Amino acid sequence: MRCSDVIVIGAGQAGLAMSYCLTRRGVSHVVLERGHIAERWRSERWDSLRLLTPNWMSRLPGWSYCGPDPDGYMTTPEVVGYLGSYALSFAAPVETNTTVHALRRVAGSYRVETSRGAWCAKAIVIATGQCDVPLVPAMARSLPASTHQVVPSAYRNPDLLPEGGVLVVGASASGVQLAEEIHRSGRPVSIAVGRHTRLPRTYRGRDIMEWMERIGVLDETAEQARDLAQARTRPSLQLVGRPDRRSIDLGVLRQMGIRLLGRAIGVDGTVLHLADDLMQTTAAAQRTLERLLARIDPVADAEGAPSEDWPQVLGINACTPKALDLQQERIGAVVWATGFRRDYTWLQIPGVLDPQGEIIHRGGIMPSPGLYVLGLRFLRRRRSNFLDGVGTDAEELAWHIHDFLTTAGRAAA
Repeated sequence: MRCSDVIVIGAGQAGLAMSYCLTRRGVSHVVLERGHIAERWRSERWDSLRLLTPNWMSRLPGWSYCGPDPDGYMTTPEVVGYLGSYALSFAAPVETNTTVHALRRVAGSYRVETSRGAWCAKAIVIATGQCDVPLVPAMARSLPASTHQVVPSAYRNPDLLPEGGVLVVGASASGVQLAEEIHRSGRPVSIAVGRHTRLPRTYRGRDIMEWMERIGVLDETAEQARDLAQARTRPSLQLVGRPDRRSIDLGVLRQMGIRLLGRAIGVDGTVLHLADDLMQTTAAAQRTLERLLARIDPVADAEGAPSEDWPQVLGINACTPKALDLQQERIGAVVWATGFRRDYTWLQIPGVLDPQGEIIHRGGIMPSPGLYVLGLRFLRRRRSNFLDGVGTDAEELAWHIHDFLTTAGRAAA
């Protein structure tokens, strides 16, 4: 059995940021990765995907974007290269092709069982990320086998879909991007809309993320959140990163000819049942957006930023269908852009998961001594799961780990 003071599970942005911070503090550690560095970016992203945040926000501890296009948005290969170069810059001790099968607490330390043997460690950092396993609703199992079903992590491009129309379920970042791309390929597209966070790509002359940073939204802490549990389950931002910096929202999709539907609530044969709640859902997103822009406007005014009429109210005031017969509508594929869940079946330590199977933590510190989590939404701040935000959390948790190991060493002596 091999041993290290700390084992980091996952070599994405969170795991690499933690590895850098531990390296700076002289803490012995290893990073276990089921595939290669940035594996999800390599194998679970569609061809045209770009980062939702501008390149200047691609900041990690000891590493930042230095390319020619700071206001652009990295492509998937560019993100893979960026993270790979980051790992090389400090010789990150990554063990690739090492899948974790079980994590147990044994005699005051931790035992990690992997596809390449067992490891032991005094402390563990779980850095497997927010976007782990696609969350596909149970109703999907009721659709007939003739209906092609795919999740965003398995989708690559429209050419790989069967002929016919396409239904996209979900209207957050992935849903609206895929609905637009598939429609532009010449297929009729419908989108079933659930909760979403509407944002313009740019507002008053600047990227919306720059305004959110300037007014302090992204650095709001978990303690400042009015309802932390709700904040952690909010849908992803309805944004797209592209060179022309165009906004994308339901209004844009409707103008393109994409049919907007209410929330999917059930399946009966080839019939998808829908809630007639599109007006309420879009109105709620509009109110949230207007509150945000009301915070931005005084800062923009003080800086002399150009005025802008955006946002326009979508004006959805008609009833939507309560059912959609996929067969009659000649819809051959359903894209389930319904978010993600975390799979911790390998985490076999009592008392660290809640009834929903999510990790229990306070700012990334879990109930079991020496056990940590990093990279989850609103872990310590609103930006915690962003490429740009995980580094600050990693710095703080690395100090906690250093102190934990020092105390444990003194106790052992």
